[in-house]
Amino acid sequence: MKMRKNLRRIRLWELALTAAVMALPLIPAPAGESYAFVRAAHAEEKKLDTSRLVSVGGDVTEVIYALGEESRLIARDTTSTYPEAALKLPDVGYMRALSPEGILAMNPTAIIAVEGSGPQEALNVLKNASVPFETVPNAYTRDGIIAKIDRVGTLLNVQDKARALEEKVGADLDAAVTDAGKRPEAERKRVLFVLSAQNGRMMASGTGTAADGIIKLAGAINAVGEFPGYKPLTDEAIISARPDVILMMDRGDGAGTKNEDLLAQPSIALTPAGERKAIIRMDGMHLLGFGPRTASAVRELNAAIYGG
Repeated sequence: MKMRKNLRRIRLWELALTAAVMALPLIPAPAGESYAFVRAAHAEEKKLDTSRLVSVGGDVTEVIYALGEESRLIARDTTSTYPEAALKLPDVGYMRALSPEGILAMNPTAIIAVEGSGPQEALNVLKNASVPFETVPNAYTRDGIIAKIDRVGTLLNVQDKARALEEKVGADLDAAVTDAGKRPEAERKRVLFVLSAQNGRMMASGTGTAADGIIKLAGAINAVGEFPGYKPLTDEAIISARPDVILMMDRGDGAGTKNEDLLAQPSIALTPAGERKAIIRMDGMHLLGFGPRTASAVRELNAAIYGG
């Protein structure tokens, strides 16, 4: 009985404290200090031992190298193919098919993974392990790239380096996008990004994907922007999309559908892209990584679409 009364007093005390805190007036920070305060507080909270770091996501690995902090890395995932030096690190598997045992066997002090890594069961094991597991946001925009650099820099406790890289990458990307955006809307070409074309079935990109993001940054139009994510297209949908250009990843291993096989498909042959044999292939990580090299990808894709 006495214990119940004590518990009631504790709960009443907690409620009173919560009410008191919520009743405190909000004092605005001086102009320009709000973001810095949040950033500093976040850095203090997230100081990790990153002396033995596993990086999951090619974009995250690129950011770590761009920050000059690659000496912390002991392993990386299969998508981390740039810079070439990263290939010398042990490979813990594909970012969406991770094996927690393989990662934990590297004895890391921390794991940094891009948002979208998986499967969820593997992530649950990693998050429940004693090793800190941190995620990095992944948005397919200019601001998304800056946020990615900021997050990695904060986790590595190198905020000054991150700010310098953000300024450099942001300025370069702004210049590339501004140049690509000079083309009038009426002259912009329609681009169909094909993820795969096995057995005559086209898996194409709709909205909200890295492919959709890079096509728009490069001053072109996504030919199938009526649905989110990736979706198989019927022959009728491909013909109706009227793409001027087919865009695909260059996997570099000779695998995947060859250009001649793609152009032989009746639905493709009936499009402007098929008639002109307009197929562009680019390195997948460069094209879709949304990391420090995205300005270069924007310029390369724009030149491939429009010439020059």
